[in-house]
Amino acid sequence: MLKENLKNVQNNIKKACERVGRKPEEVTLVAVSKMKPLSDIEELLETGQLEYGENYVQELCDKYENISKPVHWHMIGHLQTNKVKYIIDKVELIHSVDSLHLAKQIEKEAVKKGVEAQILVQVNIAQEDTKFGIDGPEVMSLVEEISKFPHVHIRGLMTSAPFVANPEENRCYFKKLHKLFVDIREKNIDNVSMDILSMGMTNDYEVAIEEGATMVRVGTGIFGARNYNK
Repeated sequence: MLKENLKNVQNNIKKACERVGRKPEEVTLVAVSKMKPLSDIEELLETGQLEYGENYVQELCDKYENISKPVHWHMIGHLQTNKVKYIIDKVELIHSVDSLHLAKQIEKEAVKKGVEAQILVQVNIAQEDTKFGIDGPEVMSLVEEISKFPHVHIRGLMTSAPFVANPEENRCYFKKLHKLFVDIREKNIDNVSMDILSMGMTNDYEVAIEEGATMVRVGTGIFGARNYNK
């Protein structure tokens, strides 16, 4: 069932790309495995899926230690400064950097572990009270400040759009973030490569791709619904 779900998502990505004249290779699929057993990931490894997103530091560390072969881990959940040290040398990409304070801590831990941290700046593009991320107008100055840290490399932007019944309602937010992404890229800031735009989840990833997403984070569409009452 999981492999079938993954295949469906991959097909949808392909169709969304075709609709707007993009190549499917331009879009990276991150399978969001939070709260799902390691056995589910192991099953998908047989298909060659190597990108996995986790929201919780402890869960990511547990899976990192126990998985049968290395994969690319993505920290997509809110990251507290005191937890940075546990994941800094384990993750491919931190999607959720939303303050200079957090970026400073990432720099500090990266130096300690002798690694280079790849990050995305999280933008609360729809300005929802319940979501993490910074407001659009503040993004440029934060990017410029973080770019001064030698061991932290800004690769792009990330957002979580509102949960809506009709994915079309989120198109305006994806357009807005894509424009911001392009504006920052055109500034050619040192240490800022702006090649990753992480937006779109299970209910709206096709619209996100049509609006320029280069990375989508799909959990329920692959692994099924989560039980939050456990």
